[in-house]
Amino acid sequence: MDPQLLQIKDFTYELPPERIAKYPLPERDLSKLLVYKNGAISQSVYREVADFLPSDALLIFNNTKVVEARLLFKKASGGMIEIFCFEPGDEYANITSAMLQQGKVFWKCLVGGASKWKRGAILEKKLATPQGEILLQAEIIKRLQDYFVIGLSWMPIHISFAEILHLAGQVPLPPYLQRQAEDDDKERYQTIYARYDGSVAAPTAGLHFTDHIFEQLKGKGIHWDFVTLHVGAGTFKPVKSDLIAEHEMHSEFIDVTKNSIENIKKNLQKAVIAVGTTSLRTIESLYWLGLKVSNNPAITAEEFDVHQWEPYQTNADISAEKALDHLINWMEKNGKERLITKTRIMIAPGYNLKIATALITNFHQPQSTLLLLIAAIAGEQWKEMYAYALKNDFRFLSYGDGCLIFKQR
Repeated sequence: MDPQLLQIKDFTYELPPERIAKYPLPERDLSKLLVYKNGAISQSVYREVADFLPSDALLIFNNTKVVEARLLFKKASGGMIEIFCFEPGDEYANITSAMLQQGKVFWKCLVGGASKWKRGAILEKKLATPQGEILLQAEIIKRLQDYFVIGLSWMPIHISFAEILHLAGQVPLPPYLQRQAEDDDKERYQTIYARYDGSVAAPTAGLHFTDHIFEQLKGKGIHWDFVTLHVGAGTFKPVKSDLIAEHEMHSEFIDVTKNSIENIKKNLQKAVIAVGTTSLRTIESLYWLGLKVSNNPAITAEEFDVHQWEPYQTNADISAEKALDHLINWMEKNGKERLITKTRIMIAPGYNLKIATALITNFHQPQSTLLLLIAAIAGEQWKEMYAYALKNDFRFLSYGDGCLIFKQR
């Protein structure tokens, strides 16, 4: 099956507004869990997820951290301008280096109220901190078709941009929640293991995991490891074209250590379970990066990324173990302990999972690329799963319930 020929209208369902969870449950791990395996559906709660996992499983979590990416500036006239910082400028090698910039940074942004922002005008915002006042300024560098490049500068200049966002920004809740961020969202729209600043959306499958669950996993002999994919604004981008071929996937930074790749390789014959679609896209991208190395051992770091349709246009003629072997050897040869690159991989019906054997994830929006990913794993049975969830009062989207989906035999 060529996913480019798929029509997005075939991947929709009726989602009543009241089924969208606007707030999280008081306890993370009491969210409902739908389990789909070998065509059968069962129901539990996340607190019991270890009962449904093989004892030799390796779980892969995304340890990205959501940044307070929404900046509000008040104009002298009283009007508000909202700047949503979704991706660093092209001059930075990765998100981490951009976050560490001091004094000034260039960022790709969406701007609310842009028509009221006069050309050449500089917006200012004063921040009161225990260490003294900070002056933050914003100016338009470029106006492009889909976004703006904004120059942000601040005094004193010794403060990093990550600190500026923590001080001045707001949590960028998904637009479909249709509410402003509240104080509780700073904690609840963040996994308990979040570590690296860079995402504008949470890897929501991980929001359900608690220390109690990790103790349960440990007691069963289940292991886990971490990768990093910084979620971009494109995760909310709807598919507006009739054919999937006309939809452009967003590019996202991934960061994986050599030790984690070796750990995944060691567990390929067991069960590698991705916690979240971002974890899945990251580990599946590792296969295609390894295949690139196998076809071109002299490939440079600058050529290292995964394109949207690459999995459907490339002959996947080596095993996952060999692909990861090639990748590890390339990293060792080039003195790299971490692999930092971008992926635009599209996982849709017609894609065969190379590394993952199961996925833990939330319920996703109709006509979204994330729903296409679910259909790639569950086949047409995704409709049965979602119908069951709607019938049995599951809560949907970022703060909602979730499911454990095993790959079809």
